Amino acid sequence: MSYEVKKKLVSKSLQENTSYLSERLGVKKSFDVIQLDVEYAGREMSLFMVDGFVKDDILHYLMKYLSELTAEQLEEHTLEKLLKTYIPYVEIDKTDDLNTVVQTVLAGPTALVVDGIDQVILIDARTYPVRGPQEPDMERVVRGSRDGYVETIVFNTALTRRRVRDRSLRMEYLQIGRRSKTDVVVCYLEDIADLSHVEDLKKSLQAIDTDGLPMGEKTIEEFISGRHLNPYPVVRYTERPDTAAAHLYEGHVIVFVDGSPSAIITPTTFWHHLQHAEEYRNKPIVGAYLRLVRFIAVWASIFILPLWYLLAKNPDLLPENLKYIGIEDPGKVPLLVQFLLIELGIDVLRMAAIHTPSSLATALGLVAALMVGQVAVEVGLLTNEVILYLAIAAIGTFATPSYELGLANRIYRICLLLFTAWLGVIGFVVGVTGWIIMLSRMKSFNVPYLYPFIPFNYRAMRDVLFRSPMPLKNRRPPFLHPQDPDR
Repeated sequence: MSYEVKKKLVSKSLQENTSYLSERLGVKKSFDVIQLDVEYAGREMSLFMVDGFVKDDILHYLMKYLSELTAEQLEEHTLEKLLKTYIPYVEIDKTDDLNTVVQTVLAGPTALVVDGIDQVILIDARTYPVRGPQEPDMERVVRGSRDGYVETIVFNTALTRRRVRDRSLRMEYLQIGRRSKTDVVVCYLEDIADLSHVEDLKKSLQAIDTDGLPMGEKTIEEFISGRHLNPYPVVRYTERPDTAAAHLYEGHVIVFVDGSPSAIITPTTFWHHLQHAEEYRNKPIVGAYLRLVRFIAVWASIFILPLWYLLAKNPDLLPENLKYIGIEDPGKVPLLVQFLLIELGIDVLRMAAIHTPSSLATALGLVAALMVGQVAVEVGLLTNEVILYLAIAAIGTFATPSYELGLANRIYRICLLLFTAWLGVIGFVVGVTGWIIMLSRMKSFNVPYLYPFIPFNYRAMRDVLFRSPMPLKNRRPPFLHPQDPDR
């Protein structure tokens, strides 16, 4: 079924307009779609709105104001008088397309249809049920702002503008989805961002051809990034307005999707997913230390299990003073099977924690600790060394700032473990080399994914490895091709 609709011009006949709108909006089929027939200043009018989206106090005020008008006041130039004089409201517009009216009403604004006028007045007096801005669970900081994005796009753009009071800040509005008409905003600094990237991103968004965006920003990511078999994310998500503002000043482009508390940052490299706001909320030396610890944790989460398995199966690779790293009693279950079992167990535990009510979370943790830490060892299913190194890898995964990168690293860790078990030293070397080659061939909107490591840039790589003081960061990242490279 095609969902494309042609333009339907507004008639001067109120009955003809209301009949069309009533049918298309399903007024008699949906209890929350309201058609209110009124008469003001001797003219018949109709209001179309969605219950739950309307600010009742604003609409009541406007209706009261209109009820005090006389027929003489609307005798001539009715539309202009209503728009400029008799409807005292900021967000007001008009249209001559009834299909546009349908889409607008379903998005929240109210439509006012007036007899004898071939235009429909649109009053954006809407409100959405929304939670208040609060600190995101995924990006907590010890010291810093506690507000975060919510599910309403207008709130999110306002939170961003509060931190970026730049005259060149642009918020370009799009609608995506043949049926859903989801609101999407492309945000960037016009004087800084690479405008060719902005245009490419907008074309990619406008080319999305689907019924709707039920999963919001994740659906958009899959359409604009491709690489469906590659688990590594090419965009970064943030729920913090200060993080989004910092990236805007660097020259990135942000995408907001209505109904989602996460903003999409483009373009990004592998190293962007390893940065966290906590590093910039402390002194430079402390931030550099936190970044170093985080890097160590991430590398441990990827390589420690396959490397330990390789050394445990090939103890001759260990020097005498490191023989303790191996395993004395491998148990009755093969080491590879133990690793796969506990990897799956950790994922099952993670999913169970998500679906478990908070009041039962402590009980779930106790059960998991008993099952994995004590009973599994006593019955011989797992060994102590396997649990130890898996725990280190799990902690490194949870220390990864980007949830998407942590999951991608977990999948690669399992693949590297299987390669190592299959081919030994050769498998480990081939697995690591193939991983680097795969990442080096990736691009995020024509930006090399491993930049500045591949291709190498000393100054940029130094900024990646060490959190430098803000007064010394006087240049924007060159890979973004900013129009104004100096901060």
